[in-house]
Amino acid sequence: MLKIVQTGDPVLREVGRTLSVDEIRSDAIGRLIDEMRETMREAPGVGLAAPQIGESIQLAVIEDRIDYTKDVSAEVLEARRRSPVDFHVIINPKISIVGDAAVDFFEGCLSVEGFVALVRRATNVRVECLNERAEPVIINAQGWYARILQHEIDHLNGTLYIDRMQTRSFSTVENI
Repeated sequence: MLKIVQTGDPVLREVGRTLSVDEIRSDAIGRLIDEMRETMREAPGVGLAAPQIGESIQLAVIEDRIDYTKDVSAEVLEARRRSPVDFHVIINPKISIVGDAAVDFFEGCLSVEGFVALVRRATNVRVECLNERAEPVIINAQGWYARILQHEIDHLNGTLYIDRMQTRSFSTVENI
């Protein structure tokens, strides 16, 4: 298991460096991706960006497993437009907001442990990135998946959800 760094660690405020094709295809990055997947699942979380484990590079892993929502009502899932997302890797992503629609929902973060706040996010995004084989990928995402992508890509650019939150909504998980 990798150690997840907490807010205040300078690496969370850095813009991660882009990875070359050779780096992406290296055994070291392959091992890092495997370790990040296991760390994200153990936490548990739906995404983990490399800066969160102390690596200032443009790489994140994402997965929203069906078992994470087994106790969530159909109404809440529909309101959040949340459905399972298979495990995948985004490297050197470029994000574009699609349309004007945005919505407020509570977000938490593995690097701001024990807290949540309302954050306004676009409901539709397009992400151009590379996968773990250094192949180009285009992701068109809506709803909760779009929120996850925005949150993780923010990490790669030195931004935390607390920079975007509605400050008066900031709360401990217990009090929410």
